[in-house]
Amino acid sequence: MARRCELTGKAVMSGNNVSHANNKTRRRFLPNLLNVTLMSDTLNRSFRLRISANALRSVEHRGGLDAFLMKARDEELSERAQGLKRDIAKAAAAATPTA
Repeated sequence: MARRCELTGKAVMSGNNVSHANNKTRRRFLPNLLNVTLMSDTLNRSFRLRISANALRSVEHRGGLDAFLMKARDEELSERAQGLKRDIAKAAAAATPTA
């Protein structure tokens, strides 16, 4: 399983450990990934996602999973999240009455 956030695309970064003697060795900075269950209001379903703590805060700030996905760019979403975004868009379009 890739160490990548399904919603923001945040992934592993690399850098240096720098000692007091200024010796540099390579290291990895891992994202703070959490397994969470988020509820979609449009689909009335819950979805299990592996997202970063930062993404969880962003989802809450934007008003839920549906609002976050509709505003997010497709390039940073995982394949699964892109499919979820399409499903939400279809359900929202079907729920909106046409005049």
